[in-house]
Amino acid sequence: MPTYPRRNVLGMALGATVLATVSGTGTAFASAAPATTVPDPVPVPLDGYFDNDGIDSIALHDGNFDGSGYTYPAEVFAAGRIVVDGVPYQFPSSAPGAKNNVVAMGQRITLPKGRYTSAMLLVSCSYGAAGGPATVHYADGTTTQASLSGSDWYGARGSLTAPYRYAADGSKDLNPVSIDSAQLWLDAGRDAVAITLPTTNPAQANKSSLHVFALSLQPAVTGKAVVVRTARSTTGLLGEGGAQSVEATVLNLGTEWITAADGLAVRVDVRGARTTEPATVRWLAPGEEARVRIGIRREHGVREGTQATGTVVAYTRNGTVDQRSTPLVLGVPDYQPVDGSLSTHQSPYWFNDAKFGIFIHWGVYSVPAWSPPGKQYAEWYWQWMQDPNNAVFPYHKETYGENFNYDDFIPQFTAEKFDPRSWLQLFVDAGAKYYVLTSKHHEGFALWNSKVSDRTAAKMGPKRDLVKELFEASRRYTPQLHNGLYFSMPEWFNPDLPWMGHAPRNPYTGAALPYTGYRSGRDFVRDYQAPQMLELVHGYDPDVIWCDIGGANDSRRVMAEYFNHAKNRPRAKEVTINDRSGIGVHDFTTPEYATYPNTVVAKWEASRGLDPRSYGYNKATPDSMYMTAEEVVHTLVDIVSKNGNFLLDIGPRADGTIPEIMQTRLRETGAWLKVNGESIYGTTYWARMAQLGDLRFTVKPNEAFYISSLVKPGSQLVVDAPVPIRPNDQITLLGHNGPLTWTQRGGSLVIDVPAAAADSGQHAWVFKVTWR
Repeated sequence: MPTYPRRNVLGMALGATVLATVSGTGTAFASAAPATTVPDPVPVPLDGYFDNDGIDSIALHDGNFDGSGYTYPAEVFAAGRIVVDGVPYQFPSSAPGAKNNVVAMGQRITLPKGRYTSAMLLVSCSYGAAGGPATVHYADGTTTQASLSGSDWYGARGSLTAPYRYAADGSKDLNPVSIDSAQLWLDAGRDAVAITLPTTNPAQANKSSLHVFALSLQPAVTGKAVVVRTARSTTGLLGEGGAQSVEATVLNLGTEWITAADGLAVRVDVRGARTTEPATVRWLAPGEEARVRIGIRREHGVREGTQATGTVVAYTRNGTVDQRSTPLVLGVPDYQPVDGSLSTHQSPYWFNDAKFGIFIHWGVYSVPAWSPPGKQYAEWYWQWMQDPNNAVFPYHKETYGENFNYDDFIPQFTAEKFDPRSWLQLFVDAGAKYYVLTSKHHEGFALWNSKVSDRTAAKMGPKRDLVKELFEASRRYTPQLHNGLYFSMPEWFNPDLPWMGHAPRNPYTGAALPYTGYRSGRDFVRDYQAPQMLELVHGYDPDVIWCDIGGANDSRRVMAEYFNHAKNRPRAKEVTINDRSGIGVHDFTTPEYATYPNTVVAKWEASRGLDPRSYGYNKATPDSMYMTAEEVVHTLVDIVSKNGNFLLDIGPRADGTIPEIMQTRLRETGAWLKVNGESIYGTTYWARMAQLGDLRFTVKPNEAFYISSLVKPGSQLVVDAPVPIRPNDQITLLGHNGPLTWTQRGGSLVIDVPAAAADSGQHAWVFKVTWR
């Protein structure tokens, strides 16, 4: 089965030759200019700093990566020279007794003295994301700081992945693990001599730690020097039904800007396809990278899935600047229900660019709608009822009586005031670009007219197909919104495969209870779960399927059918699925009520409720405990700066009305986005850093750089970071008319902020650097 190289690139050619001007005149690349060989990144030995053994083999288990005895498999992570995302590293040994990573505890790592644009590292974290400020030391005694962090090793989201890990007893734990690539910027105008790592925690259970496995340095080049660092074919489309996208990373390793006058572009030369949409790079500062998309189309007669070796070429009007040979897959063959095929799928560009969506938790749990505020999920009411030590247990008995069963709430789930058009207009007013509705939560009550169950809103309760009504209204009135459906893989008390180990029973008396609408005598996955998921695929055509919990599944078959259903139509569309379907393959990861300390390159989406700890409506939560508009905006800005999307949840009441406090917060968020949305939608992360104190950064390629301040600025905003700006560039504050004055002082950008400008903003103040 042909596969698309995703993040792990092994054995690619290095030492690219570029045509560069070295005179510093700022002229465009010229074909007659002398050829300059850009030095390869230099691996830095870390053996003397390693203090943790995190890699074991099946033959010997003597490591302890995370403080709980788990380790990476040496069979997958072999020692020696490897190339990851175009960067060579020396990967450490897994020999018995060998240490192979350093746990970041403020160690100072000596570097070979020299001028570098960046440090690239292979990192991972145990017990959650970890990191902090790293310090670069220079020979003249000065320093710079930037964030260095990674994401948790659990899951296949990093640059290097393995399908399993070793447990403390040496057995295989069949859950994927990964190692990230991270980047730390260095000032190429000074000789770097050392890096001090952040201080995290020792590798102990339940404490988050940052682990560093390898380090390489990219030497700087005088003049203009561009290289194509990585390239890969993808299954993505440039616009619905458009050209196949080939992605490449172009780096400016020189000391001069690349500008629009240089005419830098990128194409793909490959037999069997032609470039229809070359990428352009109009502005690229020294040390910066441009992540570009090139559109190609197969020639007539070339089959989808044809494998070929192509060349990604960076060029100007005067000729080739750099090129990289890379394996390509032409076209998108039908997906097969195996990981090798499904893993070629990726989150669509529309999803990556959308940034902000609305989550909707609505079901039978919206009737009792109670839990101690700020403590637990109200939508878990039925499960909390089972626990005598949980506050819901006595609450239910005192409020409804011990013989009032959970399913007795179903007739009260009426949706009588549900107005899908008003919901959708609210989402538009909030500035959201997509929404995800709970089609079925853990209670097993489906909001659509399922043919394989009678436990549905179409047959009891509202007796309406609520999914159909919302989707039809969306396609008619708000076609710009993408739609999605949440689907719980297990059900708490389905007698065929109860997640909680038993069919429904009265938590007070122990008496058996019916599972209303249940049809007996079936295999849960084959006859019920998978058919329901396919009903949603073919009957409702969602853009997003948002699974939850995992467990028993037929997700590979369902996922393949979902992907093929989307692409094999007269006008193909792109769909996406998250990481909770029970298998290791996914398009994006989904932390909840959490974010990351730094950029995570693999696409992710954070979700949380406006409620402090619930997705479903909790009538016990006072308005004062809901997120403020400022908290929503700060969360959105922070997540987007780190390559995430924000899926903000609301919980309608059982009658279909949305609580006023939720409507207010969404509209307040939308008001901020009307002014500042250009710094959110369609942007990408800044490779050098995501945050600096109260500042966050985003980039709109070829257009602008954005600095978002989470606090109201004073008379000056000082940015101690290598902001990509030239003397003639303009800085404005979004929402305020007129350019601002600015200077560069000692490596910092200093922006003068008039009081009227500061007073014109709220929640987050966005400064726009327009390249010109």
